[in-house]
Formats: sequence, structure tokens, C-alpha cells
Amino acid sequence: METSGWNWEPGDRLVADIGAIKDKYEWVEEPYASPDGETIAAVANSEGEFTACVNDEAWENTFERVWNLGFGPDGRLTACASDMGEWKFVVDGEPWEESFGYVWDTHFSADGSVIAAAIQNDGTYGMAVDGTPWENLFENATAFALSVDGAHSAAAIQAKELGQADIKRYQEGLYTVAVDGTPWETLFTNVFGVTLSPDGSRAAAEVRTNLYDFTVAVDGTPWSARFQGVWKPLFDPRDGSVVAPVRQGGKWSLARDGHLIWSQYGQCWHAAFSADGARLAAIVSPQFGRWTVAVDDKPWGLTFGEMVTDLTLSADGARAAALGKDGGKWAVMVDGKAWAGRYDMAWAPVFSPDGAHVAAKVEKGGKYTVAVDGKEFAHAGEACFDPAFSPDGSLVLVKMIENGKYHRRVVPVADFK
Repeated sequence: METSGWNWEPGDRLVADIGAIKDKYEWVEEPYASPDGETIAAVANSEGEFTACVNDEAWENTFERVWNLGFGPDGRLTACASDMGEWKFVVDGEPWEESFGYVWDTHFSADGSVIAAAIQNDGTYGMAVDGTPWENLFENATAFALSVDGAHSAAAIQAKELGQADIKRYQEGLYTVAVDGTPWETLFTNVFGVTLSPDGSRAAAEVRTNLYDFTVAVDGTPWSARFQGVWKPLFDPRDGSVVAPVRQGGKWSLARDGHLIWSQYGQCWHAAFSADGARLAAIVSPQFGRWTVAVDDKPWGLTFGEMVTDLTLSADGARAAALGKDGGKWAVMVDGKAWAGRYDMAWAPVFSPDGAHVAAKVEKGGKYTVAVDGKEFAHAGEACFDPAFSPDGSLVLVKMIENGKYHRRVVPVADFK
């Protein structure tokens, strides 16, 4: 996310009095902070009508219902809203021109300039991109995706009708992937986990070729190898090859273009490449009931018994972080070592642009704060939002509701002690 244009002057600024805002409405729902911290917004209800309250100002338009409120990377506020029996997608208070039978599952391009959502019209499904629906809609659609640059969208779709209890037709294949509304020619028994290449020109998905066999299909062509299971594929940024977690002989590994490239584990999933493709990491189970991270097929020695999630790589790929859970408590792991603190909850780690520091939103005893390199911020509040680093990595943006007031704080990393 581009942060160079944000205000990085150190200090504490009171942005909004949440308590005063709540007094203006019958009720106010969960608040959301913009990426740059300048704005806080929430769905609000007054006299049976819904809108969004942004800092201390409400959208001019009101609706029968507003949900799925959220900010894009560029700071625009979006929501799904019902109005006169139809659903609209709303951006900064203004609905797209087209209305839908239903709209959900918002997607943004990396810079936020393109917005897409899943739609349903007259019982058919697809996507709308910046308000324009796909020309073709389908019987069903799931696993929606938008390319990094927003130029292409895709989904797993049902390409043929299925009669009641028509098992034969189902086994012959009903499902495929549609890219920008155009379906692949090849049909599969099932399609899951659609992903687009970094430039959006290619698509891959986990597919089931019959009742028993799974593989990965790339641009409509399945790998020749078949497996007992697969997870969502990803494209190698270097050469466009496709890697996916696969199950063979009761064990999981990573395969590239259908060929195993890693050792086998009890489980292997949530794979991720570094930005340059030089490093490949995944969450793995090296032994029954234990979880950790493997980087380039080398598992960390630290394992957790309940869960490992939110794998994150630094921009240069030199470092990795994740969350682990054991005994009902969460820990933040960085490069195979856990911070000393244990938390009631923790959220995805965030690396500074130079990879030198790691921050995470954490909860302890019902209070929320930000920790950097294992050291917690001096303040904790009733709500906190994802942290962000300044471009040079020396400052941290802490967005927090404390004692009913929303503060935007820019804090030097050195102040986390």
C-alpha cells in the first residue's frame, strides 16, 4: 500500500468523538478506520433508515439497510445497500448506476482504483467491476477474484443447468472458470479457489475432474497429474508457473505444474511467494497435531498445537511472520521465534517497508493495542485498527478508540519499549 502521501508528523490527534456520534443515532454499528487513519466510519440508523456516518458527517443518501462497510486501499468507503427492494453498491455515499438483485463480496485492486463485487440478477450470478456487470451471468458463481491491477476479474461458475437429482450430468462436469464473464471451454465436476496471475492475463483454479480426483487447471487446461486433494494455486512471479498444495498418498506437499517440489507434510496450505518469487513459504504440519511455517521447504522449529495462520512475507522476502495459537492464547512468530507476549487475540503481522520491524494489532484482557517487535504501545483502548509503517520504517500509525474517542497517533518505533 502506498503511504508516502499520508501525514507522518509524529503526534496524537483526536479525529472523532465516538460517544457523541452514537448519541445522534438510534444505534451505530462497528466502526472502521481508513488506511491512512484520517477517517472513521460506521453504519448508523436513524428513524428506521440506514446510512454511514463518516467522522461526524452522515452520507446524504439513506437506505433500507447498509452492510459490508469498508475502506479500499485508496481510502474510498464502500458498502452494500438495499433500496426499494433492490441492492446497490455504494462508494463514498453514491450508488453505482446499476441496481442488482443482490450484491456482496467486495474486491479492490492493489491501489484501490478499481472496485469489484459479486452480483446476482434475476437468479443469475457474476461480477460487476466499477459498476459494470459482466455481459454473461451464470447459474451459480463463487470464488470471486480481481487481478492486482484491477484489469481482470474471475470466478468459479456453473456453466450448465442441472436438473433435479441429475447425477449423470453432474459427474460429467458442470463447472468451470469465467474470466471477465467469458467461461473456459473445459468443464469440471467442481471448481474452487480461483486465482489470477499478477498481470491478470492468466487464471488458475483447484478443480475436481471426477468424484475422486483433484488437480489444478490453468487457463482451462488441467495438469496431467491427479491428486487426492488440492488447495488454492498461485502463480510464480518470476516465470508464470503455477504452484499449489496437493495431497498424494495421504500426505501434503507443494507441486509446480503438477510435479512435487517439496517434502511431504501432514498438511500444507496457504502458500505464498515473496514479491520477487525467490522465496516460497507455506503453513505446514510437520507432525500430527502441530503446526508451523516452512520457508523454501524448511520448517521452523517452533510449532503450535491449535493453529497457525496469517502468514506474511516482508517486501524483500528475507523475513516471514505468522500467528500461532496454543492453549487458547495467540503468539506472533517472526522468522521462527515467538514474541514473549501471549494474547487473547492477534491479527495479521505487518512488516515495515525495509523489513526491519514487525507490527501487529493485539488484544489482552478486553483491551486492544499495537505491538511492534514484541513491545506494546503505552496506550490500549476499546478498539484498535491495523497498524501501518511510514515509508522509511521509523514511524508507526496507531489508530485507536480510547475512552470513547478515536485517536490517530503517529509514533516513533523507538517509543515502543
